Amino acid sequence: MLSRLAKFKQLRHFAVYGVVLATVAGCATVTPGREAAKPAPAQPLDHLTVVTPDADHDLTAQLLAGEMAIARSDLKAAAEAYGKAMRLSADPRVAGQAAELATALHDSQLADQAIERWQQLGAKPADLAMARAQVALDQGNTEEARRQLEKLVSSGDPDAWRQFGRALLGSRDSAVAAQLLESLATPQRLPADPQAWLAMSELGDKLGRHAYAQQLADAAIKRFNSAETYAWAGQLKYRNGDRAGAQALFQKALGREPKNVGLRLAYATLLGQTGDYAAASKVLDGGPQNADTYSLRATLAARANDTKAIGRIYAQLQRAPHDVRDSNAFLLGTLAEMLDKDDEALDWYSQVADEDEHAFDADLRSAVLLHKMGRTPESHELLSQMQTDYLDQPAQLRRAYEVDASLYMNEQKFAQAEAAFSRALQVVPDDPQLLYGRGLAYAETGQIDKAVADFRRLLQIKPDDIDATNALGYTLADANRDLPEAERLIQTARAAKPDDPAIADSWGWLQYRLGHLDQAEQTLRAAWQTRKDADVGVHLGEVLWKQGRQADAKRLFDEVRRIDPQSETLRDTLKRLSP
Repeated sequence: MLSRLAKFKQLRHFAVYGVVLATVAGCATVTPGREAAKPAPAQPLDHLTVVTPDADHDLTAQLLAGEMAIARSDLKAAAEAYGKAMRLSADPRVAGQAAELATALHDSQLADQAIERWQQLGAKPADLAMARAQVALDQGNTEEARRQLEKLVSSGDPDAWRQFGRALLGSRDSAVAAQLLESLATPQRLPADPQAWLAMSELGDKLGRHAYAQQLADAAIKRFNSAETYAWAGQLKYRNGDRAGAQALFQKALGREPKNVGLRLAYATLLGQTGDYAAASKVLDGGPQNADTYSLRATLAARANDTKAIGRIYAQLQRAPHDVRDSNAFLLGTLAEMLDKDDEALDWYSQVADEDEHAFDADLRSAVLLHKMGRTPESHELLSQMQTDYLDQPAQLRRAYEVDASLYMNEQKFAQAEAAFSRALQVVPDDPQLLYGRGLAYAETGQIDKAVADFRRLLQIKPDDIDATNALGYTLADANRDLPEAERLIQTARAAKPDDPAIADSWGWLQYRLGHLDQAEQTLRAAWQTRKDADVGVHLGEVLWKQGRQADAKRLFDEVRRIDPQSETLRDTLKRLSP
C-alpha cells in the first residue's frame, strides 16, 4: 500500500523524465537524408564588444543580491545591497526598502541616508514621517518620534493609522510606545473607521495597556455599534476574567450578524473554553457551515463525550455537497473512527488530497487503523513507505518511525521496535520520548546495560522526568542489580505520583527483590486492584508462589491469561517457576 506522497513522487518522476527525454531528443534530432548544416558566415555584430558594469554599479545585480540576502535572513547584506541599489535607481520604492532594512538593522546612519534619498525621489509625506519616527524611536528620541507620528496621523493618508501602529509595534521600548499610543490615538483623533479603532485597541492590549484597550473598545461600540466592535470588546473582557460580560457582548454581536461564521466560531470557542460545550455547540449548529465550524463542532462533541452529536455531524457531512465532503475527508475519517466505523474511516483517509495539510496524518491514522484491524503487515508496509517518502522532512519522519516502533511494542516484537526507535533517534538525537521508548524495548529484549544507558541519558536531559525515573528504578530492580539506587529512584517517583499503579508495581517488585515478601504482596495487590495490568498480576502471582501459595498464584495467572493471552512476562515467569 503506497502512501499518497509516494504516488505523487512517482508521477513527478515520470513527468521530469519525459521532459528530459524531450529535451535530449530535440537536441539530437537530425533530418534523415540531409547533410549537417554548414556554419553561417561571420556577421559584423559578432565582433562587437558590449561593456557591462561591475557589480557595484549594476542595479539588477544589487537588487538580486538584496533579495537573496532577505531570503536567507541576512539583514546586513540585504541593507548593504539595497543601500547601493538606491543610489543607482530612480525608483522611490528601492530607497524605501533600503530605509526599512536599515531601520530593522538599527543602522541610523544608513537609514538617514536612505530616507533623504527617498525624499529626493518623491516619497509620500506619510511614508517619510513613519520612517523618521521609526529612526527616532530606535535612537530613543521620544519627542522627535512624537513630532513625526503627529505629522503621520495628520497627513490624511488612508494608510496613516496602520503605519502608525507598525512604527509603535516595532519600537524597542514598549513603555515609550505605549505612552505615545495613549496620547496620540485618542477617540478625538481616530478616523471614522472601526478597523482603526480596533487596531489601536489591540495594540494597546499587546503593549500592556489593558485599561486603555478596553476603554477604546467600549468607545468603538458607542461610535459604530457594529458586530465587530462588540466581538472585540467581548474578547477583551474574557481575557480580563469577565466571562459574563464577554458572553453578553458576543450575544449582541451575533444579534447584529447572526450568520457571521467568524463571530459564531469566536463565541463558540469562548464558550468551549469555559466548559459550556452544549452552549458552544448550539451557537455553531445553526447557520452556515464550513470546514472550521464542522471541525470545532466535532471537537466540542468529543470533549463532551457526546457520541450522538458526533453521529449527527458525521451524517450531516456525508450529506453535504461533493466539494464540502472532499475538503473535509480527514475530518470525516476522524469522526468515523470516533464512531468505531474503521472501514469507513480508512476509506475517508484514502480520499484526503495530496496537497491537504492533513495528508500525512491521514496516512499515519490509516497505519494505526490497519494495525487495529489485524492487518499488521499492511500497517508496517505503509509506515515503511512513509519513512521513504518523508526522508527530507524530519518532523514527519520522526513520527512515522515512532508510530512504527510503538506498534511493534504493542505486538511484543521488541527487537523490531528497538530498531525503529534507533532509526528515529538518528533523525532526532537525544529525543526524550524516543530514548524512553528504546529503553523499554532494550529492557524487554534483555539488553539491560543499553536500557540503563538510555534511561540515564534521558534523565541527564530531563532530570525531573518521573516516568524515566521509575523506568530506570524498575529496570535495575528487575535485573536484581544496584538495588539501593533502584530504591532511591522509585521512592522519588512514588513521592511525585503516589497513586500511580505502575510506580506501585515497581515498588512492590523492588520489595520482592529485597526479600520483603509481605510488603511486596500488599503493594502489588493494591496496584492490581487499581488496574488489572498483566505485568502487575504476574508479579503478584510470583510473590504468592514464593510464599508457598501456589494455588492462589495459579488462579491469578489464569486471570492474567484471560487479560493478555500473549503475555511474554507470564510465559517467562511460568518457565522459571515450573521448569
